[in-house]
Amino acid sequence: MRVFTVSGTHVQDAVSLPRALPENSYVWIACARSYFLSEQQQVQETLQSLTGHHLLDLHVSDLLNGQLPSRFDLTSYYDVLVFRRLAASNTSERETIQSPTGLKSKTKLSGPPALRRVDTSPIGFAIFDNVLLTVHPDDCAIREAYAARLLAASTHEQNTVAEQLPSSLTSETLDDRSTGARGIPVSPADMMLRMVSQVVDVYLDLRRDLTRQLDHWQAELINPDTRFNNWSALLEARLSLHHLDEICEDQRSAMQDWLESLNTWTPPTSNALIKEHEILKVRSRDVLEHIDRVVHHVRRLEQSIETAVQIHFNAQSNRTNETMRTLTSITAIFLPLNLIAAIFGMNFEVIPLLHDSAGFWWTIGSMLLIAATLAWLFWRKRYLARSGR
Repeated sequence: MRVFTVSGTHVQDAVSLPRALPENSYVWIACARSYFLSEQQQVQETLQSLTGHHLLDLHVSDLLNGQLPSRFDLTSYYDVLVFRRLAASNTSERETIQSPTGLKSKTKLSGPPALRRVDTSPIGFAIFDNVLLTVHPDDCAIREAYAARLLAASTHEQNTVAEQLPSSLTSETLDDRSTGARGIPVSPADMMLRMVSQVVDVYLDLRRDLTRQLDHWQAELINPDTRFNNWSALLEARLSLHHLDEICEDQRSAMQDWLESLNTWTPPTSNALIKEHEILKVRSRDVLEHIDRVVHHVRRLEQSIETAVQIHFNAQSNRTNETMRTLTSITAIFLPLNLIAAIFGMNFEVIPLLHDSAGFWWTIGSMLLIAATLAWLFWRKRYLARSGR
């Protein structure tokens, strides 16, 4: 578990859960799903002391459920967003946390190595006015990466302010909201949106490996000299891409519900609050745009696989037709020769050229002439031509 206190341009990494909310600041409580499961009572007491409210039992179950799809729910005091990540897992083990129903979560996709590295474990967000509670998988690198980015942004903001301010200007005269909007989230909702955007962008970084693997399969499918045998892996890849498409659709639906809820908030009165509200809307639309890009890419990969499979079977059918055409042409060439051989093989006493000393050579010559003429005719009609590649 990690706890951060964010106040303007200052971010403090706390060592324990706070009992009181610092003035003009908010708290980010980031914990693993196993920690939240074991220390649920302590986290609930902290939320009660900081916000005056605690999580409902149903929302606690949602945050602990490793199989829950992306979804959004809201109450009068806080919002809950469950967002399935598309992260590259560094471990080969699947998450062993059980859901409240007793079923283990299947968090990794099958198929090519690039897809097997995509971990789709859900990340839970509970957004209060001044507290953000996030529940991550135990091996969540997104939490650590964003925590490091947040601390680095805090150091950069403080150094920048110290360099730009005149000596006569104190830090109390700064607009903390406008400063935080550039590098540090101005509110728990803003931080949630930034983390969700990072979750989506992780998949965009995996596109290169996934596209390269599927392009390799497409080349094997289309190559006439290669006998493709990875049908089981290709089927798993198609199923995984379809599952990934469903995950992205759930993500998009959850973000749309969040954006609709954002539009129902009480209109702000001050300029700073108006700006903060507009920032949340812009970031929400930006996340939706990123999700649409992921959906478009996944569907394009699905269509590419379908097209490659169709081209493969069409090419196989075309090669079969060409083979049958060649065999038919060869059979047509030998048909008249077989007819001549059958005629001269009849058991009759009187057959023209049968007792002639030059009859054999006349017959052989006519058979060769007929075969050459038919072969030339079929070649001119491209029945015996080799297909170009």
